[in-house]
Amino acid sequence: MTVLNTRISLVALACAFVSPSLLAEDSSLTNPAISAVLNGYYQTGERPLAESPDGFGLGETELAMSANIDDMFYGKITAVVEMHDGDTELNLEEAFIQTMAMPAGLSIRGGRFLSDIGYLNNQHLHTDSFTDRPVVYRAFLGGHYFDDGIRFNYVAPTDLYWTMGVEAFKGDSLRAADEHGEREFKKVGVYTLYSKIGGDIGDNSSWQAGLSYLRNENGQVTAHEEGEHEDEHAHGDEHAHGDEHAHGDEHEGHSHAASYTGKNTYGADFVYKWAPNGNYKYQNLTVSGEYYRVSDFTPIDLHPEDAPSQDYHQGWYLSSVYQFTPSWSAGVRYGEADTQELHGDHFHGQKLKESEVSLAWHSSHFSTVRFQYTNQKGTNFDGIEDDNIFTIQYIMSLGAHGAHQF
Repeated sequence: MTVLNTRISLVALACAFVSPSLLAEDSSLTNPAISAVLNGYYQTGERPLAESPDGFGLGETELAMSANIDDMFYGKITAVVEMHDGDTELNLEEAFIQTMAMPAGLSIRGGRFLSDIGYLNNQHLHTDSFTDRPVVYRAFLGGHYFDDGIRFNYVAPTDLYWTMGVEAFKGDSLRAADEHGEREFKKVGVYTLYSKIGGDIGDNSSWQAGLSYLRNENGQVTAHEEGEHEDEHAHGDEHAHGDEHAHGDEHEGHSHAASYTGKNTYGADFVYKWAPNGNYKYQNLTVSGEYYRVSDFTPIDLHPEDAPSQDYHQGWYLSSVYQFTPSWSAGVRYGEADTQELHGDHFHGQKLKESEVSLAWHSSHFSTVRFQYTNQKGTNFDGIEDDNIFTIQYIMSLGAHGAHQF
């Protein structure tokens, strides 16, 4: 069975990318950047909240097209093909326009796009140095948060790089659970604020640090009836993909929904990069980390004696990746997610810890083969057991592809 969430076929999408009649309508579209990213893997186990089951599988296969629309706007569309429960799904990850000629460092983006909160979120998954996003991203942002909305961004005229912005989104994938379908969700559910500042340290190093805030109007959970959650949990893994737990609507296929939500999310991130004389081709080091705290999730009508010990979830990761030759890089990453899970009328604390080591071979900028070892330890976390997972992954890029974020 093939599930096409956007109600368009792969053939139609490909024809739209390369149709001569489409390109002839506007001469500014005669040289669009067209690319595809192929992603495949084999792994010996399944990570909680991840989109990749064990065994052989396909990760996100990306089809993208972008171009300057005229001297005022830039546009991009990114479609992602995924496998889920034996079905092939096509999702639109990006379909936006952005201004190019606004004064005073201002810009506006509208449509569907990746939120600019945090460090990793505005980057596509194939640019990562590990096979999956950190567990804190999988738990609180559904892996990577993209949505329909609008962004206002400002770059300050300072010696250091300093940008700040505000976003408003529908917020469907960050909605709290609504098992009975009786909740009225706000149509504009998510608002974000972010600020990032960075600069150089001599000729060899650069850095960036950021703060983020996400307001989720639909993020506070509602209390379950006594014993209801236990029964549901016993008959199926509600959190394997984060869909049923967090998403308020019924959708064909699956979505990148967050599994643990709350009214307020606070984030802090940093990244440090080093390369001899700023030349990243032959040798470089990247150290990065992020922390998120998701608060105010406890139901209003919950009895005080049933309240959790803490009214917040939190998680973080720290990673380091060293490219020691033009063809080889190695990375280590450690991350945790500390959450509260509602069972009937009371909460249980749970924690997941992941330690990961990766080794990657790069024939060029366009091809990567990655080997990764993951050790996961769970404390009452969705019923998982401690596990060791081995993964081999390939990522291959075809065609022109835009420059990656810092």
